[in-house]
Amino acid sequence: MARIQAPGYASYRLSSFGTGRYSVVTTREVETEADFVQLAKMPQVAGIAPLNRILLPEQLDSIKSLREAAARLKADILLIYTFDTSFHAGEQQFAPLNVISLGLLKNKEVSVTTTVSAALFDVRAEYLYGLAESTAKESRNASVWSTSDAVDDLRRETEKQAFSQLIPEIEKTWAGVIPQYASSSMKAMN
Repeated sequence: MARIQAPGYASYRLSSFGTGRYSVVTTREVETEADFVQLAKMPQVAGIAPLNRILLPEQLDSIKSLREAAARLKADILLIYTFDTSFHAGEQQFAPLNVISLGLLKNKEVSVTTTVSAALFDVRAEYLYGLAESTAKESRNASVWSTSDAVDDLRRETEKQAFSQLIPEIEKTWAGVIPQYASSSMKAMN
């Protein structure tokens, strides 16, 4: 599995690896070990292995780069996911670390919305087995946004909540993949 983001992605506390059409975040920030344990318990899943810098090429121009890295792990399925987080005060949208602007909004409620999207690909053929998605939203009065830490804490809180909600969605998608594809591959082997 791999978390992908835009090229050159960086948050207040971490940065991503790779150049090209996307980058990979190799540091677990909002994902918990319990999340990965839950995914590993899905039917016919032998284990979960995150892709790391050792396996990844520097240039990331297509899903093929991730599939090749997953193939080195002898994986059959590649799970990729990405976070899309936005900050709003009323109708106005802000960049994630634009604390100066947020500090001027003392009487406004500021909201952070995160959508996390996931896709399951066949490692050998890049066939898309399914998609899953989840969204989380939190709001605070702008007066609490006085530091970069406070802004980033709220981002991490919504991302963690969205990822936690994504796990059951992945399980639902996987529950549809197993009867459709596992049985046909088992029949082919017999």
